[in-house]
Amino acid sequence: MRFYVFVKAQKSRAYFKRYQVKFKRRRQGKTDYRARIRLTNQDKNKYNTPKYRFVVRFTNKDITAQIISARITGDMVLAAAYSHELPHYGLEVGLTNYAAAYCTGLLLARRVLKTLEMDGEYEGNVEATGEDYSVEPAETRRPFRALLDVGLVRTTTGNRVFGALKGALDGGIDIPHSDKRFAGFQKDGKQLDADVHRTYIFGGHVATYMRSMEEDEPEKYQSHFSEYIKRGLTADGMEALYKKVHAAIRADPTIVKSTKEAPKEHKRYNLKKLTYDERKASLLKRLNAINSSGGADDDEDDE
Repeated sequence: MRFYVFVKAQKSRAYFKRYQVKFKRRRQGKTDYRARIRLTNQDKNKYNTPKYRFVVRFTNKDITAQIISARITGDMVLAAAYSHELPHYGLEVGLTNYAAAYCTGLLLARRVLKTLEMDGEYEGNVEATGEDYSVEPAETRRPFRALLDVGLVRTTTGNRVFGALKGALDGGIDIPHSDKRFAGFQKDGKQLDADVHRTYIFGGHVATYMRSMEEDEPEKYQSHFSEYIKRGLTADGMEALYKKVHAAIRADPTIVKSTKEAPKEHKRYNLKKLTYDERKASLLKRLNAINSSGGADDDEDDE
């Protein structure tokens, strides 16, 4: 006895004709378009006025901070700063921690204000105290305004993204924010502990870790902080180092051009694209080679 099972088609042919795939960066999990639309939508009465975003992204070895505005043709970058630029200002190690994020945000803020010739009017918070700071508008021009774009990062309290935000705020950029996510915010007391936040800005958390590791695990300390030891950096000199870096950034935030020479011969990892004539010549060469080998075989058969 045979049994037949009939399965009802849930999705018809018409459904698949109407189906649209998601955007590529949504499928790859790189862009939150729900958040992006809210950051880029501009009021209709602004008449093509750009709406700027303060974009912060982290990789394993670098921090990227950019001021970006969205256009129909694509995003336009007004200014950018990277943590791999910090060695020019005296910081050669620890380029991805909270203190380095602060320096990168400060560098971008001073750079964009200098580009717009507003660095004289808006000096920002010259001395980093760890307290919340918002720039006050001057008599001539309003402060440069941008919105924080964290991407897909989880906005937990003390995240390095907010270190970059604090650096940009102290640099003189107007960014709507709350102090609830800065390092040192006390959930129970519902207020920011400025001393704890200042410790993070000047690398105090790294210094504390260095001291504890040096006492408990000297061998691990030698390998873990080998770059610090090579440059003669100690836990006690961490705050003085970051103060010098902040002062150097404020003194000259312009981009330093690389002195590295361009390679004479570029590496190529794929085949060069041939022209029509080159493809035609290559085909003829292969056909002639096949014909000549076939002719030799025929002569041997005749013998």
